[in-house]
Amino acid sequence: MPKQYTVNEIFLSTQGEGARAGTQNVFLRFTGCNLQCSIKPGPLSPGGFDCDTEFQSGRKLTAAEIVEEIHNVRQDCRWVIMTGGEPALQIDSGLLAALKAAGLKLAVETNGSKSLPAGIDYIAVSPKVAEHCIRQIHADEVRYVRGYGQAIPKTAVRANRKFISPAFSGTTIDSRAEQWCRDLVAANPSWELSIQNHKLAGMR
Repeated sequence: MPKQYTVNEIFLSTQGEGARAGTQNVFLRFTGCNLQCSIKPGPLSPGGFDCDTEFQSGRKLTAAEIVEEIHNVRQDCRWVIMTGGEPALQIDSGLLAALKAAGLKLAVETNGSKSLPAGIDYIAVSPKVAEHCIRQIHADEVRYVRGYGQAIPKTAVRANRKFISPAFSGTTIDSRAEQWCRDLVAANPSWELSIQNHKLAGMR
């Protein structure tokens, strides 16, 4: 019997943050996460923001069924962003091979707590664990969410581009956090500001 993956949803939308903001992508959202982000710091969260994505529900799909559903929604889009939850809990070489064979370009958004297999075209790490716990240390970009008063990170991730994103309260941006992040970027020019525009626009 073919291996099954637990998928929360598959949909076409616009990337709202980071270096690829504004591009059309199919989002392949996996069910489940190994962390639990919350306002208060703890062993499973850096604190400063709540997780606002529903990734607990899901359905079982084979790699072939995932490819079919992607083709049903992708229109002319070739890019697939694997996200979650935490996609690294489920991504494997078999799934990547099936997606590649379908002519798709693959990106991933991960918390960095697990190493990813080879074959992904673009890696965005958004750490939610202590730096010494990060396992995916090579990436195309690294993004940190920062609440008011949180310092610029001393990241363990080696990335071409580094972004700071101000925390949101639900779909409303925290104005103090936004100004704080603007000031952080101004004082640290190797970092860039990334507003989560998909939240402002009411997109998934």
